[in-house]
Amino acid sequence: MEYLDGTWKKEICDWDVLMGESVLDQTVTAEGTIHSIRHMGDVAFIILRRREGLFQAVFENTKGNVSIHVFKEGMAVRIYGLIRKEPRAPHGRELCIDRIKILSAPAEPLPIAVDKWKINTSLEAKLNFRSIALRNIREQAKFKIQEALVKAFRDYLYGRGFTEIHTPKIGARGAEGGANMFRLSYFHKPAVLAQSPQFYKQMMVGVFDRVFETGPVFRAEKHNTKRHLNEYTSLDLEMGYINGFEDLMAVETGYLQYAIELLKKEYGKELSILDVRIPQVSKIPTVRFDDAKRLAAKKYERRIRNPYDLDPEEEALIGKYFKEEYQADFVFVTHYPSKKRPFYAMDDPADKKFTLSFDLLFHGLEVTTGGQRIHDYYTLKEKMAARGMEEEGMEKYLDTFKYGMPPHGGLGIGLERLTMQLLGEENIREVCLFPRDLSRLEP
Repeated sequence: MEYLDGTWKKEICDWDVLMGESVLDQTVTAEGTIHSIRHMGDVAFIILRRREGLFQAVFENTKGNVSIHVFKEGMAVRIYGLIRKEPRAPHGRELCIDRIKILSAPAEPLPIAVDKWKINTSLEAKLNFRSIALRNIREQAKFKIQEALVKAFRDYLYGRGFTEIHTPKIGARGAEGGANMFRLSYFHKPAVLAQSPQFYKQMMVGVFDRVFETGPVFRAEKHNTKRHLNEYTSLDLEMGYINGFEDLMAVETGYLQYAIELLKKEYGKELSILDVRIPQVSKIPTVRFDDAKRLAAKKYERRIRNPYDLDPEEEALIGKYFKEEYQADFVFVTHYPSKKRPFYAMDDPADKKFTLSFDLLFHGLEVTTGGQRIHDYYTLKEKMAARGMEEEGMEKYLDTFKYGMPPHGGLGIGLERLTMQLLGEENIREVCLFPRDLSRLEP
């Protein structure tokens, strides 16, 4: 009988070993996919693609165990050979192949030239062949950057006493109400896909004080724009015993600072590949909603059309204003009108037309919505009644407040939007692995 002890023994060289000095002029074994081939008569330069990056190998037809002509892009191979210095090769070294084993071969040529520095095709084509297009090094790098943003979110909040939770995505009703919900039949009962984990994360504040979640949310909005998706990933947090919504903005600023440092420390290669300009996060300015509208309207000679919300053009102008006046990449816009915020948003005691809430704009695009919540049971019921809301289906949510809740608040960050703005992409679909929008349900 054999037992597994948790160790994984394999003769394949790790990337760090391939990059080390000890393997120079030594025989090694490496695996990967043939990313590109450059034929030079009886010699071929083979660029091997691994999860860590590209590595150059050279194959001489007279020495190898197979013909040079059998190689195809997309082949998975295991190669055996000698590592030697080669200043002209990436990383200053190459693998001289003695023997090669073909692990698998593609049935057809690749539909997209993934070995190019930048894929020269339309976004639609890239999305149609998404899993192939993502083999391109620049396309991969976008999602390594996105990985860093999620990793930073988790690590930063773990370090500050937050508990990670996982809430259901099928519910009886949406947290924000309205018509933008995907409705479905759940064993012959009406149900909806979650617009956010809002109700659940509030409920869990009464249990863990500080909670967070990363997960999908769904919006049945018939938008066909470069900034909207119908399913996206939200980085959500909720924290209790806050002194005010300013605590939440401080936490998000700390997260952004942590994320930028992580990117610089561990993702320098991806930042370089994508030529990312690191945003300024040492200090983030704040401005009231009504003041922000007036400032942008005055400077850019634009009439205020909607006093209760910011349209995309206004967001862009506010971002432009703070970049020009304060060299700020981010700006918190606070005190949004109560009319445009959910029922659970706490009204400003100084003026109940406004709420103790905020959005974070990044280069003129909203990437975060947050604020202080109503924690008093009677106040919550009064606001629901004032809006003509029914309590049916919300009894369990309201019970949480009936039996006592601390002052609390939270926020949700749109991961794809944050990534898009950081990378300077024009379309959010560029930074979503498999976008879901008005017309796309595949792949």
